[in-house]
Amino acid sequence: MNQKLLTKIPVVCLLTLICCFLWGSAFPVVKIGYRMFSIGASDTASQILFAGTRFTLAGILVILFGSLASRKLLLPRRSALVPIGLLSLAQTIIQYFFFYIGLANTTGVKSSIINASSTFFAILMSSLLFRYEKLTRVKLLGCAAGFAGVILINLAGGSFDFHMRLTGEGFILIAALSYALSSVLVKKFSARENPVMLSGWQFILGGLILAAGGAAMGGRVSGFTIPSSLLLLYMAMISAVAYSLWGILLKYNPVSRIAVFGFMNPVFGVILSALLLGENNQAFSLYGLAALILVSLGIFLVNRRDTSVS
Repeated sequence: MNQKLLTKIPVVCLLTLICCFLWGSAFPVVKIGYRMFSIGASDTASQILFAGTRFTLAGILVILFGSLASRKLLLPRRSALVPIGLLSLAQTIIQYFFFYIGLANTTGVKSSIINASSTFFAILMSSLLFRYEKLTRVKLLGCAAGFAGVILINLAGGSFDFHMRLTGEGFILIAALSYALSSVLVKKFSARENPVMLSGWQFILGGLILAAGGAAMGGRVSGFTIPSSLLLLYMAMISAVAYSLWGILLKYNPVSRIAVFGFMNPVFGVILSALLLGENNQAFSLYGLAALILVSLGIFLVNRRDTSVS
Protein backbone atom coordinates (compact mmCIF):
# COMPACT_ATOMS: atom_id res chain seq x y z
CA MET A 1 0.00 0.00 0.00
CA ASN A 2 1.19 3.54 -0.77
CA GLN A 3 0.95 5.12 2.69
CA LYS A 4 1.52 8.67 1.45
CA LEU A 5 -1.24 8.38 -1.15
CA LEU A 6 -3.70 6.99 1.41
CA THR A 7 -3.29 10.05 3.62
CA LYS A 8 -4.07 12.61 0.90
CA ILE A 9 -7.45 14.25 1.58
CA PRO A 10 -8.87 13.80 -1.98
CA VAL A 11 -8.01 10.08 -1.92
CA VAL A 12 -9.41 9.71 1.61
CA CYS A 13 -12.63 11.46 0.53
CA LEU A 14 -13.06 9.27 -2.54
CA LEU A 15 -12.42 5.96 -0.76
CA THR A 16 -14.50 6.78 2.31
CA LEU A 17 -17.42 7.94 0.15
CA ILE A 18 -17.24 4.63 -1.74
CA CYS A 19 -17.49 2.86 1.62
CA CYS A 20 -20.40 5.04 2.72
CA PHE A 21 -22.22 4.52 -0.58
CA LEU A 22 -21.87 0.76 -0.15
CA TRP A 23 -23.04 0.86 3.47
CA GLY A 24 -25.87 3.22 2.51
CA SER A 25 -27.01 0.76 -0.15
CA ALA A 26 -27.28 -1.91 2.54
CA PHE A 27 -30.39 -0.21 4.00
CA PRO A 28 -32.67 -0.88 0.99
CA VAL A 29 -30.82 -4.03 -0.11
CA VAL A 30 -31.33 -5.74 3.26
CA LYS A 31 -35.06 -4.95 3.05
CA ILE A 32 -35.18 -6.44 -0.46
CA GLY A 33 -33.23 -9.44 0.84
CA TYR A 34 -35.75 -10.02 3.62
CA ARG A 35 -38.52 -10.15 1.01
CA MET A 36 -36.62 -12.49 -1.30
CA PHE A 37 -35.65 -14.86 1.52
CA SER A 38 -39.08 -14.67 3.22
CA ILE A 39 -37.78 -13.22 6.49
CA GLY A 40 -40.40 -11.36 8.52
CA ALA A 41 -39.79 -7.94 10.04
CA SER A 42 -40.14 -9.35 13.57
CA ASP A 43 -38.26 -12.62 12.93
CA THR A 44 -35.08 -11.65 14.78
CA ALA A 45 -33.65 -15.18 14.79
CA SER A 46 -33.80 -15.48 11.01
CA GLN A 47 -32.40 -11.98 10.62
CA ILE A 48 -29.39 -12.88 12.78
CA LEU A 49 -28.92 -16.14 10.86
CA PHE A 50 -29.14 -14.19 7.60
CA ALA A 51 -26.59 -11.64 8.86
CA GLY A 52 -24.25 -14.43 9.96
CA THR A 53 -24.46 -16.05 6.53
CA ARG A 54 -23.74 -12.72 4.87
CA PHE A 55 -20.72 -11.91 7.06
CA THR A 56 -19.22 -15.39 6.79
CA LEU A 57 -19.39 -15.12 3.01
CA ALA A 58 -17.93 -11.58 3.25
CA GLY A 59 -14.96 -12.88 5.25
CA ILE A 60 -14.30 -15.65 2.73
CA LEU A 61 -14.34 -13.10 -0.10
CA VAL A 62 -11.95 -10.78 1.76
CA ILE A 63 -9.44 -13.58 2.40
CA LEU A 64 -9.79 -14.89 -1.17
CA PHE A 65 -9.22 -11.53 -2.89
CA GLY A 66 -6.62 -10.43 -0.35
CA SER A 67 -4.68 -13.65 -0.88
CA LEU A 68 -4.81 -13.25 -4.66
CA ALA A 69 -3.63 -9.65 -4.40
CA SER A 70 -0.72 -10.49 -2.10
CA ARG A 71 0.00 -13.80 -3.89
CA LYS A 72 -0.05 -15.71 -0.62
CA LEU A 73 -2.74 -17.12 1.63
CA LEU A 74 -3.71 -14.61 4.32
CA LEU A 75 -3.46 -16.80 7.39
CA PRO A 76 -3.36 -15.14 10.81
CA ARG A 77 -0.21 -15.35 12.88
CA ARG A 78 -0.51 -16.41 16.50
CA SER A 79 -0.12 -12.75 17.52
CA ALA A 80 -3.23 -11.89 15.48
CA LEU A 81 -5.61 -14.35 17.16
CA VAL A 82 -6.53 -12.10 20.10
CA PRO A 83 -7.00 -9.01 17.86
CA ILE A 84 -9.22 -11.04 15.51
CA GLY A 85 -11.29 -12.26 18.46
CA LEU A 86 -11.72 -8.78 19.93
CA LEU A 87 -12.53 -7.21 16.56
CA SER A 88 -15.02 -9.94 15.77
CA LEU A 89 -16.69 -9.41 19.13
CA ALA A 90 -16.97 -5.62 18.76
CA GLN A 91 -17.42 -5.17 15.01
CA THR A 92 -19.63 -8.11 14.14
CA ILE A 93 -21.07 -10.14 17.04
CA ILE A 94 -22.07 -7.52 19.62
CA GLN A 95 -22.83 -4.78 17.10
CA TYR A 96 -25.18 -6.77 14.90
CA PHE A 97 -26.75 -8.88 17.65
CA PHE A 98 -27.89 -5.77 19.51
CA PHE A 99 -28.62 -3.84 16.32
CA TYR A 100 -31.05 -6.39 14.89
CA ILE A 101 -32.90 -6.88 18.16
CA GLY A 102 -33.02 -3.13 18.76
CA LEU A 103 -34.22 -2.44 15.23
CA ALA A 104 -37.14 -4.81 15.76
CA ASN A 105 -38.22 -2.78 18.81
CA THR A 106 -37.93 0.79 17.56
CA THR A 107 -38.39 2.83 14.40
CA GLY A 108 -35.97 3.10 11.50
CA VAL A 109 -35.78 6.88 12.04
CA LYS A 110 -34.66 6.52 15.65
CA SER A 111 -32.26 3.71 14.74
CA SER A 112 -30.57 5.79 12.06
CA ILE A 113 -30.14 8.80 14.36
CA ILE A 114 -28.89 6.81 17.36
CA ASN A 115 -26.60 4.70 15.20
CA ALA A 116 -25.00 7.86 13.79
CA SER A 117 -23.78 8.63 17.31
CA SER A 118 -21.09 6.00 16.75
CA THR A 119 -19.07 8.71 14.98
CA PHE A 120 -19.05 10.80 18.16
CA PHE A 121 -18.12 7.77 20.25
CA ALA A 122 -15.28 6.76 17.92
CA ILE A 123 -13.71 10.23 18.04
CA LEU A 124 -14.13 10.48 21.83
CA MET A 125 -12.59 7.04 22.38
CA SER A 126 -9.71 7.80 20.04
CA SER A 127 -8.99 11.11 21.77
CA LEU A 128 -9.79 10.52 25.44
CA LEU A 129 -9.19 6.78 25.99
CA PHE A 130 -6.53 5.77 23.45
CA ARG A 131 -4.89 9.22 23.09
CA TYR A 132 -4.36 8.85 19.34
CA GLU A 133 -5.22 12.48 18.61
CA LYS A 134 -6.34 15.73 20.20
CA LEU A 135 -10.00 16.50 20.78
CA THR A 136 -10.50 20.06 19.56
CA ARG A 137 -13.48 22.40 19.54
CA VAL A 138 -13.45 22.43 15.74
CA LYS A 139 -13.72 18.64 15.63
CA LEU A 140 -16.63 18.73 18.07
CA LEU A 141 -18.30 21.45 15.99
CA GLY A 142 -17.82 19.34 12.86
CA CYS A 143 -19.36 16.31 14.56
CA ALA A 144 -22.29 18.44 15.76
CA ALA A 145 -22.91 19.72 12.20
CA GLY A 146 -22.77 16.21 10.75
CA PHE A 147 -25.07 14.80 13.43
CA ALA A 148 -27.53 17.65 12.86
CA GLY A 149 -27.63 16.68 9.19
CA VAL A 150 -28.44 13.07 10.07
CA ILE A 151 -31.24 14.20 12.42
CA LEU A 152 -32.66 16.59 9.80
CA ILE A 153 -32.88 14.08 6.96
CA ASN A 154 -34.53 11.52 9.23
CA LEU A 155 -36.98 13.82 10.99
CA ALA A 156 -38.17 15.10 7.62
CA GLY A 157 -39.49 11.68 6.69
CA GLY A 158 -41.46 10.45 9.65
CA SER A 159 -42.59 10.80 13.21
CA PHE A 160 -40.19 10.98 16.10
CA ASP A 161 -40.78 10.79 19.84
CA PHE A 162 -38.59 10.60 22.90
CA HIS A 163 -39.89 7.26 24.17
CA MET A 164 -36.94 5.01 25.04
CA ARG A 165 -36.68 1.37 26.07
CA LEU A 166 -33.69 -0.85 26.73
CA THR A 167 -34.48 -3.53 24.15
CA GLY A 168 -35.13 -0.92 21.45
CA GLU A 169 -33.25 2.38 21.51
CA GLY A 170 -30.97 1.10 24.28
CA PHE A 171 -29.78 -1.84 22.19
CA ILE A 172 -29.16 0.43 19.17
CA LEU A 173 -27.00 2.61 21.42
CA ILE A 174 -25.02 -0.44 22.58
CA ALA A 175 -24.50 -1.39 18.92
CA ALA A 176 -23.24 2.13 18.15
CA LEU A 177 -20.79 2.00 21.07
CA SER A 178 -19.55 -1.40 19.94
CA TYR A 179 -18.96 -0.21 16.38
CA ALA A 180 -17.13 2.89 17.63
CA LEU A 181 -14.86 0.70 19.76
CA SER A 182 -14.15 -1.52 16.76
CA SER A 183 -12.98 1.51 14.74
CA VAL A 184 -10.41 2.40 17.39
CA LEU A 185 -9.35 -1.25 17.74
CA VAL A 186 -8.77 -1.47 13.97
CA LYS A 187 -6.47 1.55 14.30
CA LYS A 188 -4.62 -0.10 17.19
CA PHE A 189 -4.24 -3.61 15.77
CA SER A 190 -3.50 -2.65 12.15
CA ALA A 191 -0.28 -1.00 13.32
CA ARG A 192 1.14 -4.53 13.65
CA GLU A 193 -1.19 -6.68 11.52
CA ASN A 194 -2.53 -6.62 7.95
CA PRO A 195 -5.93 -4.83 8.14
CA VAL A 196 -7.32 -6.91 5.24
CA MET A 197 -6.39 -10.13 7.03
CA LEU A 198 -7.95 -8.84 10.26
CA SER A 199 -11.15 -7.85 8.43
CA GLY A 200 -11.52 -11.19 6.67
CA TRP A 201 -10.94 -13.47 9.64
CA GLN A 202 -13.00 -11.41 12.08
CA PHE A 203 -15.90 -11.59 9.61
CA ILE A 204 -15.57 -15.37 9.31
CA LEU A 205 -15.43 -15.86 13.08
CA GLY A 206 -18.21 -13.38 13.84
CA GLY A 207 -20.38 -14.57 10.97
CA LEU A 208 -20.18 -18.21 12.05
CA ILE A 209 -21.07 -17.30 15.65
CA LEU A 210 -24.02 -15.15 14.55
CA ALA A 211 -25.25 -17.85 12.17
CA ALA A 212 -25.01 -20.50 14.88
CA GLY A 213 -26.82 -18.25 17.34
CA GLY A 214 -29.58 -17.44 14.85
CA ALA A 215 -30.05 -21.12 14.02
CA ALA A 216 -30.14 -22.05 17.72
CA MET A 217 -32.86 -19.44 18.25
CA GLY A 218 -34.94 -21.14 15.55
CA GLY A 219 -34.08 -18.93 12.60
CA ARG A 220 -34.51 -20.12 9.02
CA VAL A 221 -33.39 -18.77 5.66
CA SER A 222 -35.09 -20.13 2.54
CA GLY A 223 -35.85 -19.01 -0.99
CA PHE A 224 -32.44 -19.42 -2.59
CA THR A 225 -32.75 -18.62 -6.30
CA ILE A 226 -30.27 -17.13 -8.77
CA PRO A 227 -31.53 -13.53 -8.16
CA SER A 228 -31.62 -13.93 -4.36
CA SER A 229 -28.21 -15.60 -4.30
CA LEU A 230 -26.74 -12.76 -6.38
CA LEU A 231 -28.28 -10.29 -3.94
CA LEU A 232 -26.69 -12.14 -1.01
CA LEU A 233 -23.35 -12.07 -2.84
CA TYR A 234 -23.69 -8.30 -3.31
CA MET A 235 -24.49 -7.87 0.38
CA ALA A 236 -21.37 -9.83 1.25
CA MET A 237 -19.37 -7.67 -1.15
CA ILE A 238 -20.68 -4.54 0.60
CA SER A 239 -19.13 -5.69 3.86
CA ALA A 240 -16.01 -7.17 2.28
CA VAL A 241 -15.07 -4.08 0.27
CA ALA A 242 -16.25 -1.35 2.65
CA TYR A 243 -14.80 -2.72 5.88
CA SER A 244 -11.49 -3.65 4.24
CA LEU A 245 -11.08 -0.18 2.69
CA TRP A 246 -12.15 1.45 5.96
CA GLY A 247 -9.60 -0.60 7.91
CA ILE A 248 -6.79 0.33 5.52
CA LEU A 249 -7.68 4.03 5.81
CA LEU A 250 -7.83 3.84 9.62
CA LYS A 251 -4.35 2.33 9.62
CA TYR A 252 -2.81 5.42 8.01
CA ASN A 253 -5.08 8.27 9.18
CA PRO A 254 -6.42 9.73 12.44
CA VAL A 255 -9.65 8.06 13.52
CA SER A 256 -11.57 11.36 13.42
CA ARG A 257 -10.60 12.00 9.78
CA ILE A 258 -12.19 8.71 8.71
CA ALA A 259 -14.98 8.28 11.28
CA VAL A 260 -16.70 11.60 10.47
CA PHE A 261 -17.55 10.32 6.99
CA GLY A 262 -19.86 7.84 8.72
CA PHE A 263 -22.45 10.63 8.83
CA MET A 264 -22.84 10.05 5.06
CA ASN A 265 -24.14 6.49 5.61
CA PRO A 266 -27.73 7.45 6.52
CA VAL A 267 -27.73 10.18 3.86
CA PHE A 268 -26.85 7.65 1.17
CA GLY A 269 -29.28 5.21 2.79
CA VAL A 270 -32.19 7.65 2.48
CA ILE A 271 -31.32 8.58 -1.11
CA LEU A 272 -30.89 4.97 -2.24
CA SER A 273 -34.04 3.87 -0.40
CA ALA A 274 -35.93 6.54 -2.31
CA LEU A 275 -34.50 5.30 -5.61
CA LEU A 276 -34.80 1.55 -4.99
CA LEU A 277 -37.84 1.28 -2.73
CA GLY A 278 -39.77 4.47 -3.43
CA GLU A 279 -39.44 5.42 0.25
CA ASN A 280 -38.40 8.54 2.11
CA ASN A 281 -39.50 11.43 -0.06
CA GLN A 282 -37.31 13.70 2.10
CA ALA A 283 -34.29 12.55 0.06
CA PHE A 284 -34.95 15.02 -2.76
CA SER A 285 -36.41 17.86 -0.72
CA LEU A 286 -34.96 21.00 0.84
CA TYR A 287 -34.45 18.90 3.99
CA GLY A 288 -32.28 16.48 2.04
CA LEU A 289 -30.22 19.30 0.55
CA ALA A 290 -29.79 20.99 3.94
CA ALA A 291 -28.78 17.67 5.52
CA LEU A 292 -26.16 17.08 2.83
CA ILE A 293 -24.77 20.59 3.36
CA LEU A 294 -24.54 20.07 7.13
CA VAL A 295 -22.84 16.67 6.77
CA SER A 296 -20.41 18.09 4.21
CA LEU A 297 -19.63 21.01 6.54
CA GLY A 298 -18.97 18.59 9.38
CA ILE A 299 -16.61 16.51 7.24
CA PHE A 300 -14.77 19.66 6.14
CA LEU A 301 -14.33 20.95 9.70
CA VAL A 302 -13.01 17.66 11.09
CA ASN A 303 -10.60 17.28 8.17
CA ARG A 304 -9.11 20.77 8.34
CA ARG A 305 -5.37 20.20 8.39
CA ASP A 306 -4.77 22.23 11.51
CA THR A 307 -7.20 20.13 13.55
CA SER A 308 -5.99 16.57 12.89
CA VAL A 309 -3.16 15.14 14.89
CA SER A 310 -1.76 11.70 14.22
